[in-house]
Amino acid sequence: MIANLALDRDVFTSNVFLVTGERTALVDVGNEFDVVEAVRDRVDDLDVVVLTHTHYDHVGNLESVLDAFDVEVVAFDGDADGVTRTLGDGGTVQIGDHEYVALHTPGHKNDHLCLYSEAAGVLFAGDLVFAGGSFGRTDLDEGDRPTLIESIERVLDVVDGAELRELHTGHGPSVESNPYQTIQMAHQAAQF
Repeated sequence: MIANLALDRDVFTSNVFLVTGERTALVDVGNEFDVVEAVRDRVDDLDVVVLTHTHYDHVGNLESVLDAFDVEVVAFDGDADGVTRTLGDGGTVQIGDHEYVALHTPGHKNDHLCLYSEAAGVLFAGDLVFAGGSFGRTDLDEGDRPTLIESIERVLDVVDGAELRELHTGHGPSVESNPYQTIQMAHQAAQF
């Protein structure tokens, strides 16, 4: 099961996805709300935190999560504060009941990852693409529009459009209706 713990929070935060199953995980930890309480309302413990990237709105709550849970923190940038394991391009991590492959997808930020499980039919897209076919900002430090477009193209090449059932993004609603088409729309929009 995947639940967005940041849903309807009126603060500056990313989405925070709690994935339950064999290996209970958080995908991103958000910012400016009590994520520890939100986790404890649903589960007793966490096994892993996986970061899509290290912008503050995605990692601001990491210290409180580390204070509360003895948890592995996985990210592309192994030198980032709190990270205990580097997850490189093509590496895998178990989230819930499924293995996810890491896709290094810079353009929004150099350490950006998308996480894809073909078996689950799920893509965690971070800030690469969003519902409605929009895409991540490229005007911030480390942002680059041509690189972002290449990253979206890579996701389109790797993800099985027929099998993708859920697209969970770093901000806004998740997409469960035609998620592959949402990625295609973001690719088109990013080119203009």
